[in-house]
Amino acid sequence: MYRKMLVPLDGSGFAEVVLPYAKELAARLDIEVVLLHIVRPEERGFFTPIHRAYIKETVDTIRRQARRVQTNSGIPPDTKPIQVYGEMVVGYPDEEIPRYADTGAIDLILIATHGSTGAKHWALGHVAEKILRQSRVPVSLVRAGVPGATPYDRWPQKTILAPLDGSELAESVLPHIEALARQRGEACNVTLIRVCEPPVIPSYYASEFSGVPLNWGQSVQQETDQCQEMSEEYLSGIEKRLKDKNISVRSEILTGRASDEIIGYATKNPFSLIAMTTHGRSGLRRLVYGSVAESVLLGSSNPIFLVRISK
Repeated sequence: MYRKMLVPLDGSGFAEVVLPYAKELAARLDIEVVLLHIVRPEERGFFTPIHRAYIKETVDTIRRQARRVQTNSGIPPDTKPIQVYGEMVVGYPDEEIPRYADTGAIDLILIATHGSTGAKHWALGHVAEKILRQSRVPVSLVRAGVPGATPYDRWPQKTILAPLDGSELAESVLPHIEALARQRGEACNVTLIRVCEPPVIPSYYASEFSGVPLNWGQSVQQETDQCQEMSEEYLSGIEKRLKDKNISVRSEILTGRASDEIIGYATKNPFSLIAMTTHGRSGLRRLVYGSVAESVLLGSSNPIFLVRISK
């Protein structure tokens, strides 16, 4: 499904948090890698030799490390080495990344959510949101600067968390999950999540609904039980679909406020990638699950894989 992955860099350690992901995904999914080094206009002409040396060294490092991953994973030694290229452009990340993705036959973007100047250039609210709004290909976001974070290549296990709401839009992420789960030389598990949100208990009641408070608790429990029953049937169907394709999968039904439950579950399972879909042109504000997905993006330190659906 993925042939060429774009990895934007700016020369900072923050942006380089994606490199362990790049070498692992490239080696295990057999993807070409383009390292796009973006030089700001005010730096042009002064540091070009340094920039070129940086990108060449990084290309050589990723190529060598990807080959090592192939070897350590038991991939046959005669397997074609991963192709890694370096490109340098002058401009601003929020303009150059989408432009290169459109013209360079890119089908996956891997990007950090911070960079050399912090929130001003690479923060989720600016560059990544604009990329999400414009990108025709999936975007994988890795949050930089997370205290005590374990690099991707040192995760003891890998799990893909897929929050689903029962809609076809949310299920559009499933083909991508199938592709990501088939990482060569390593088991990757999938956990499907469905959240049942109890109805909000009114803070006051009109006189004509005076009987509601007496039965409200029972009504809430009935609705929650019904949601759980429907969710179990729904997730069982998705599970079967994935198991028929030899993918290791299980499901969880959570109860509570959707964003809190998803973030909480991801926090308890730190070695997980959250995979979701977006839709429309307004980026994070029009996500499947609505504001829930935006809350997950902002509240979770887990890497997040997003697929934008134009509908």
